[in-house]
Amino acid sequence: MLSQRSVSVLLLGILLHVVAATTAEGDERPRARDIGLAVGTFAPGPLNAITDVEHVRVGHATRIEGDDIRTGVTAIIPGPGNLYTHPVPAWIHVGNGYGKLIGETQVREFGEVETPILLTCTLCVWSAANALKDWMYEQPGMGEHTLNPIVGETNDSRVNNMWADPVGKAEVYAALASATDGPVEEGSVGAGTGTQAFGWKGGIGTSSRMLPSELGGYTVGVLVQTNFGGTLSMNGAPVGRELGKFAYRKELESGSQTDDSEDGSIMIVVATDAPLNARNLDRLAMRAIMGLARTGSFAHNGSGDYAIAFSTNQAVRRPRSSRRPVTSPALSNESMSPLFAATAEATQEAIYNAILKATTVESSRGRLEAIPLEETIEILKRYTVLGWDETLPPAQR
Repeated sequence: MLSQRSVSVLLLGILLHVVAATTAEGDERPRARDIGLAVGTFAPGPLNAITDVEHVRVGHATRIEGDDIRTGVTAIIPGPGNLYTHPVPAWIHVGNGYGKLIGETQVREFGEVETPILLTCTLCVWSAANALKDWMYEQPGMGEHTLNPIVGETNDSRVNNMWADPVGKAEVYAALASATDGPVEEGSVGAGTGTQAFGWKGGIGTSSRMLPSELGGYTVGVLVQTNFGGTLSMNGAPVGRELGKFAYRKELESGSQTDDSEDGSIMIVVATDAPLNARNLDRLAMRAIMGLARTGSFAHNGSGDYAIAFSTNQAVRRPRSSRRPVTSPALSNESMSPLFAATAEATQEAIYNAILKATTVESSRGRLEAIPLEETIEILKRYTVLGWDETLPPAQR
């Protein structure tokens, strides 16, 4: 077992890799709204991130090592206090189930999440789950209980040797230790270090929406780990087609089948402060898949498309030990439509942010190029899809 000092030393090394290899370049690349690409009609929160939802914290650990390790962990902490003794309402919606999402069945049985949510690489999920288990048992108030760690993944093997089991206790503890409720780093960081989207470099992206008081005043935040294919569309502009990267291009041009697959996956995490029960969180998670579809994804056969939705509202959070009937002010079905729209919008914009912020990543296994910004912006201008928020009321810009 790693000592606290060993973990701290490894944490320092990991964070130095993050700063040296990703942060500086990533900070120079824009988010969607920086170039005038505004999605939908609802206003984003102050950070335009999942951390606009009260009580949500996000942290990353990035591992860039040698010539073939390009991966990491992203941790989402969905509430304060001990998540085992006071789980949060949650649901997992499966858009296409080709993936290794640890903990899924219990969430769909009980409608609760009892640990932080981790995202990482495909063959790292078991090591990450073991580390998350150890971290949970170190928290105050934990006894000898069974535990249901939630760990999702996408396949970053284009640039990462995931067979080397490159994520373990040090990386998981580092991601959890760095989790804050502030701005969320995006692009080639954490679980998004080695992932792609539509054939370009993808990664971590986030966005949020704030409903006006007339529609409840609630906040919805989304974080994505992109690694999927299709044909990129940005607010309807056919960016992928214009840039020459689109689904089945080689087959269409050559007239014969190829082995060059654009299959992939996406993990979508949806947070809200609206008081929702598990059933309506399932319905909310479904709308994240609709936001995904707007970007040009159609869920390939080999794609694992999962949406995890949870509520941070303390009024619907029930203590595990309670055996008495519990009443909570859960929203009615009739109140859900604005939240559905907010979720689809935030998911769509989070994916755009992941792509735009991502930096090129290369290893001995391959190279994932960042999307060319100047060409992309020119395409968006030509299709007149920038500056749409200028037509909205000032409060929604």
